[in-house]
Amino acid sequence: MITLITHIFLQNYWWLIVSLLASLFVFLMFVQGGQTFIYSLPANESQRKMIVNTLGRKWEFTFTTLVTFGGAFFASFPLFYSTSFGGAYWVWMAILFSFILQAISYEYRAKPSNVYGQQTFDMFLFINGIMAPFLTGVAVATFFTGSDFSLTEMNQVRWHSPWHGLEALINIKNLALGFALIFLVRINGLLFIINTVANEEIVSASRRKVIMNSLYFLVFFLYFMGKVLTGRGYAIDPDSNSVILEKFKYLHNFLEMPLILFLFLAGVVTVLYGIIITIFTTRTTGVWCTGSGSIVVVFSLFMILGFNNTSFYPSLSNLQSSLTVRNASSSLFTLKTMMYVSFVVPVVVAYIWYAWRSITRQKITEEEMKTEDHTY
Repeated sequence: MITLITHIFLQNYWWLIVSLLASLFVFLMFVQGGQTFIYSLPANESQRKMIVNTLGRKWEFTFTTLVTFGGAFFASFPLFYSTSFGGAYWVWMAILFSFILQAISYEYRAKPSNVYGQQTFDMFLFINGIMAPFLTGVAVATFFTGSDFSLTEMNQVRWHSPWHGLEALINIKNLALGFALIFLVRINGLLFIINTVANEEIVSASRRKVIMNSLYFLVFFLYFMGKVLTGRGYAIDPDSNSVILEKFKYLHNFLEMPLILFLFLAGVVTVLYGIIITIFTTRTTGVWCTGSGSIVVVFSLFMILGFNNTSFYPSLSNLQSSLTVRNASSSLFTLKTMMYVSFVVPVVVAYIWYAWRSITRQKITEEEMKTEDHTY
């Protein structure tokens, strides 16, 4: 057993863990997606209160997963953390700032001493609902399209754009994934509301909105995937360990890792199935299909980014500065120590699932909002 725990094994292990956390985070951003309907979905203040509270009971799961993902990425692949956060810091700061707005809003929105009024915090929730998924999608897209940095021999980061990450916003492929993620989390948000709110007006309005958001999602997602699969990717020459450009690299990764291709296609089908049963039937469980499908799709994309001799964070300024699972990871000792700590993750996941089920055991009703002591 000890001999199996090599540095390469641990690097792959932690890329799997980071990819899973990223996938869970994308699903849990259904909270952000639901927040974008604060103004357009409810017909009155009572309905708005129901929507805010069904989402508010889950926002901490999203925030906790984001922190866990960031911590795991920092500890296992510190060179990526220092490169991205040290160079493209305006994008990451904007994402974190939007989550601060969310936390403040849920904490103070319904407080009696709220001097700014609920409308101010509702606007903050809406801003977080748009900014967080959009900028997250743009940031993840740079894993495919590359960023304008280089590294010195001592791995010091040199960012060659004065915009420090905001330049990613002028790349149409980055924007496509950003918009695709907005509409995906909006779909998941609507389906979660359908599943957890006992109000026929809200449920009917949510079903109607699923249709257009699904169409927008498919347009942006298919455009992004088409560009990625037919374009050039950043491959690692296994003989020289140098980074080279390879036509159809990410398509090759899918074909050379058929299990990952199967997971990707199964995830896409599951997402579509959840949307279809929501639109054409009266079932309210579509969120579990689109949610699980979202997790599998994002996980598959991270697999073709990090495995099969691929650079997961390419450099546009100097190809050989591109980051890989091999050159960006922590030491053997650090990764091994972290591996033992990761064994408690299933216990934490079990507790989260128990808490989740306890919170959503009963659907939110209008009467509950009138009698409940603690509301958002």
